[in-house]
Amino acid sequence: MDSITKTLFDLSDSNYKNFQCKLMPTVDPDTVIGVRTPDVRALAKQLARDKKTDGFIKTLPHKYYEENNLHAFILEQTADFDVCAAQVDAFLPFVDNWATCDCMKPKTFRKNAEQLLPYIEKWLCSNHTYTVRFGIGAIMTYFLDDRFDIKFLERVSQIKSDEYYINMMIAWFFATALAKQYESAVLFIEKNRLSKWVHNKTIQKAVESYRITDTQKEYLKSLKLK
Repeated sequence: MDSITKTLFDLSDSNYKNFQCKLMPTVDPDTVIGVRTPDVRALAKQLARDKKTDGFIKTLPHKYYEENNLHAFILEQTADFDVCAAQVDAFLPFVDNWATCDCMKPKTFRKNAEQLLPYIEKWLCSNHTYTVRFGIGAIMTYFLDDRFDIKFLERVSQIKSDEYYINMMIAWFFATALAKQYESAVLFIEKNRLSKWVHNKTIQKAVESYRITDTQKEYLKSLKLK
């Protein structure tokens, strides 16, 4: 066991491990150490300043869930956009669960979102569930506010999949779009541009949101597909 993995085991909590495993049914419990996310983030910040982590970043796949999260959090600290984007691109095929996928938000991506677009398009075209999910999440994170354009809603609406974790992210994306860009996003519900499951899940998540008005919620509920 190398020193990084040993450090993670030193931070383990068996009760927290059991809690985590219930949230991640696709992850083998034997690969979960049970380290709380703030502790993994703190370790990542410490290691990001140490060039010795280069070997850790290049050694894929990792065995443990927390090693993957640590990898993701180290990449978040990478300041150079080109280096970070390339490292994320190399790492995504090894991401095997929704939690690792969703927790990775490199700081440089927000500052250089326009440069990220070619990568996002590549990720959306992937055959790997969590690569596609990450691409959708990137649009949701960086392109539903001041960089918004309806073309982003159009692009995500074109994604058709049988994968639960992709469809759930599409629904989350459109529910968020309804909260931030209602007039544009509601058109995709009115025109039935999404699969029935995603359509109804989007409405469900939007109705649960405090960012959508009661009037909007009542209208959305009237659009639910039977």
